[in-house]
Amino acid sequence: MKNIFNIKLIYAAILGSILLSACEKDFLEITPTDRVSDAAILTDSTLFEAFVINRYLGVRLTNKEGDGSLPGFGRGFEYAMWSSLTDESIYNNDDNTWLIQQGQLSPENFGIAGTIWGRSYRSIREVNYALTNIEDLEMSESHKDLLKAELHFIRAYRYHDLIRNYGQVVLVGDMVSQLGEDFTDPSLFEKSSIQEGIDYAVSELDKAISVLPVEHSGSWQEGRATKGAAMGLKSRLLLYAASPLYTGGSSDTQKWATAAQAAQDVMDLGVYSLYPDYQELFLTDGSNSEYIFARYYNLNQLHTHLEIANGPNGYGGWGGNVPLQNLVDDYEMADGTEFSWNDPEKASDPYANRDPRFDQTILHNGSDYRGREVETFLPGGLDSPDGPSNWNTSKSGYYLRKFIDEELPIINPWGAAGTQNWIYIRYGEILLNYAEAQNEANGPDESVYSAINKIRVRAGMPELAAGLSQDEMREKIRHERRIELAFEEHRFYDVRRWMIANETANEPAQGIKITKDDNGDLTYELKTALDGRSFEEQHYWLPIPRSEILASDGQLEQNPGYN
Repeated sequence: MKNIFNIKLIYAAILGSILLSACEKDFLEITPTDRVSDAAILTDSTLFEAFVINRYLGVRLTNKEGDGSLPGFGRGFEYAMWSSLTDESIYNNDDNTWLIQQGQLSPENFGIAGTIWGRSYRSIREVNYALTNIEDLEMSESHKDLLKAELHFIRAYRYHDLIRNYGQVVLVGDMVSQLGEDFTDPSLFEKSSIQEGIDYAVSELDKAISVLPVEHSGSWQEGRATKGAAMGLKSRLLLYAASPLYTGGSSDTQKWATAAQAAQDVMDLGVYSLYPDYQELFLTDGSNSEYIFARYYNLNQLHTHLEIANGPNGYGGWGGNVPLQNLVDDYEMADGTEFSWNDPEKASDPYANRDPRFDQTILHNGSDYRGREVETFLPGGLDSPDGPSNWNTSKSGYYLRKFIDEELPIINPWGAAGTQNWIYIRYGEILLNYAEAQNEANGPDESVYSAINKIRVRAGMPELAAGLSQDEMREKIRHERRIELAFEEHRFYDVRRWMIANETANEPAQGIKITKDDNGDLTYELKTALDGRSFEEQHYWLPIPRSEILASDGQLEQNPGYN
């Protein structure tokens, strides 16, 4: 992929095209029929707006070069989700995830994490191009301001993705690659501090917030940034900025207070609320009260079919992102107490009377699914290693239920499934952002309890006990994020910003083996689902791909710990 750091290659390509046009002008004067020219975009306000809108979707590359099934602003609905780089799940058939789980990350060996740097700067360059040229268009000033606000939001989102993955990044300002610029200047590759990067992204969001509408006027504009989307992203960024990884391990009360206020600002908009049904939240056809920013299903775009990609083998599915016992054990009992294998009563029937979100998120032995019970027991279980299709049997003994629409078919060669929207920012996250930041700034006051208890009550769980200390509340909030936001691309970043990944990512990836005897009684035995999980200090940040370092003639500095 070419990006701002492949600048010498871009220069050579442009120079080569100039030379060719001088030598073979008549031969090359062919009007392309498969693309819109720059000249057309810059003279037609409708085409220009389409270009801006496409910045939400146009840069879609993540783990597979050219795979159009992927969402624009995150990983989301791929085959391998980023949950499978954490203690939430593993990807059953690897798909370039195991090397990250096993601590083998390097500048040449980065699995599904390798394209973030390139695609982000490519998108930033495209945004810069639009911002540079928008003033020349014939368009009302108010509409220009709206499009510029959207572009500032998109640029902030890209920097947010860069910062949370790489830490220190290069702030390229409004630069657009052009002939005549000196791309040998070392300052072009100089990294900002993490705080400078955060400050820049927040300033971009503030520009967007001042102009964007609270709501768009029609469903045809779904997926475009709103005031709430920009404020929600600001809330997330400022929460990160106050976290230990971003502050060098120190606690800055003012940073936490600023993050709490950013979340409060979203809450004060008064346009968002928790959707009443946790499982259905992810399956509604259009937006619902909890959506703040999302990618909407479009029939004309390729989508990963979640139903077959993550379905149990006995139903014709491929297994996919299979939940780990590490996550299963963290779901509380329905009365709010912890689950423990050391409690004989709980261990004898481990899936009974758990937090309702457990059954809404994870398929396990005995789950009612598509007209029958899931059978992962041995011998003979339909979804077990000796079932009818055992090449993709879950290595953990569990399958993903969250996001899966049982009304859609599993076998779907003509696009009849995979129609779910992907939510990037939702109100539940904002409440959890507020609870965490406010607790760190002021301790567990009434507003902290209120925010987290709204999440728990919606799920059907009891409210937290009164009288918790700040440390106790911190653990409760972290637990609630683990459960409420499971598989939504938060865990990878949460355990890093809290600086606990050296613990969670070094624990064995566990699953369950269930044996059924002749009397029908079940026994449960923990097993290893993936060998060799490993995490070292440098893994708190991703390595910059070696190709980017080489393209800068070594002027771009690699992240610490990666040779």
